[in-house]
Amino acid sequence: MSTSVFFSIVQGTILVTPLLIIWGWIRWSRSNVPRTIPSTLSFIGFCFATTSALLGLFAALYARFIHSFPFYDPTLMKIYGAGGMLSLAAILFATSGVWRRGPVRWHAPACALGTLLFWLMAMNSE
Repeated sequence: MSTSVFFSIVQGTILVTPLLIIWGWIRWSRSNVPRTIPSTLSFIGFCFATTSALLGLFAALYARFIHSFPFYDPTLMKIYGAGGMLSLAAILFATSGVWRRGPVRWHAPACALGTLLFWLMAMNSE
């Protein structure tokens, strides 16, 4: 029972993260709030989380349409490492900027955790 609940939460997170990224970019582009150091740190974390998500998307599209990766392919392992490091950097910056108001104050850590969870699940499936 607990395993199925865990996987339901993980699948929900993976489905919600792209929506949060899109919503965060819309909020950031429409925001008139003055840019402070904490809001800039949140935005940097949000950019890292977005980059991590785009890396995962492009790697999946590449594997699907151009060249599939065999198990333990060195290129795929480097992609996993880069995606994980981007997510960890996103968490670091996002949590640094949570303490003050900003347009992506809560989107940044949520997206960073979502992308880290994606990369951990992708590594685990290998």
